Amino acid sequence: MIQGFVRTTRLGVKSLMLHKLRSSLTMLGLLFGVAAVIGMLSIGEGASRAALERIKALGSTNIILRSKKPPQTEQSSSGNVWDAQFYGLTYRDARRIAETLPEARRIVQVRETPCELRVGARWESSIALGVEPAFLPVTNMAVALGRWLTAIDLDNTRNVAVLGAQTAENLFPLENPIGKLVRVNSDRYSVVGVLEHLGRASGSVGPPLDQCVFVPLTTSRARFGDVTTIRSGGSFSRERVELNEIKVQLHETEDVLPAANVLRTIVRNHHSSQDDVSITVPLELLREEEEKKRLWNFMLGCMAGISLLVGGIGIMNVMLATVTERTREIGIRRALGAKKHHIVEQFLVETGVLSAIGGLLGVAAGIGFPWVIQSLFNQRTITLPEHVVLAFGISTAIGIAFGIYPAWRAASMDPVEALRHE
Repeated sequence: MIQGFVRTTRLGVKSLMLHKLRSSLTMLGLLFGVAAVIGMLSIGEGASRAALERIKALGSTNIILRSKKPPQTEQSSSGNVWDAQFYGLTYRDARRIAETLPEARRIVQVRETPCELRVGARWESSIALGVEPAFLPVTNMAVALGRWLTAIDLDNTRNVAVLGAQTAENLFPLENPIGKLVRVNSDRYSVVGVLEHLGRASGSVGPPLDQCVFVPLTTSRARFGDVTTIRSGGSFSRERVELNEIKVQLHETEDVLPAANVLRTIVRNHHSSQDDVSITVPLELLREEEEKKRLWNFMLGCMAGISLLVGGIGIMNVMLATVTERTREIGIRRALGAKKHHIVEQFLVETGVLSAIGGLLGVAAGIGFPWVIQSLFNQRTITLPEHVVLAFGISTAIGIAFGIYPAWRAASMDPVEALRHE
């Protein structure tokens, strides 16, 4: 049996080699189909994975409340230019949340103040984040050098600062910043730590953490105050914002959605007069992104599957033409004692070889294509083993499936009529 299969395989390969160009063109259809499946799924997987990681970095058990400037109204625009527009989160909101959600693991208050940093002749614009010690574990950050802010720094309103990775590199390119002084606006701060590189913001719309400087919350309020003057195009405006963010961390993911509903109720009851607080729930975003990922992969798979289908149709078309060309050969084989299953095996071997070689070449191209995209366009791609197995398996199955009808048609010929064929 094995010897018969080997003999049939050799005969099938020999038949394909008689028409090298036609066989090569037939394989191209499956090659491009397999490459399209792997390439498109790899690009989609990379984009989805990057989005999921950004959301996960916000914390699946976190809820982020953020102050946002309400739409400009006629009343607010007609007031005294020296009056500060008051909006956003307050310290009273933080106390309400702590009283309403005593089961919360951590509640962290954050203030953001635009500032200028100076070290000798070097300076840059930055954001001074007034934070509490719990800000570090809530945001999944880590200290690369020195230490993080402590409760003692907060209680004593110390002028100490922790630098983001990019800020430290810009201000201290050739020296260790720990223990050095940095001027934040008009005050000097002692650098006590440097954060590891993060490459992300504090929230969905927050400032990039790598470019910030972190100071105790009490120090931020004492040194900068609650009123910020914004100058633009020769004019200025004044805004009073007590807290820019409140981060609420729960113990378990099961607690997140009920807590989010409670927080929305608090915001609705105490900020109903103006739309000045947004609530971001990373867990909800994560589930939405996962659903989008499944839909996106399905759409990409369907589009690439069409390419494979076209390749299969090409194989059937070529094999039907081959059956017509080899009608007399089939008649001779049947006359010499070949059974129907022998004819079927011969043609299925030919379609199997075409689809297998085309699939293997497509796998090589499909793995290489995402690498080229990633190198040229800095687009993250991820090729999973299941992508390769799926594409190759479907290509082989389609090749054989589309070869069944030509093989059956060849085996069903009347030997006498086949021998008469010219």
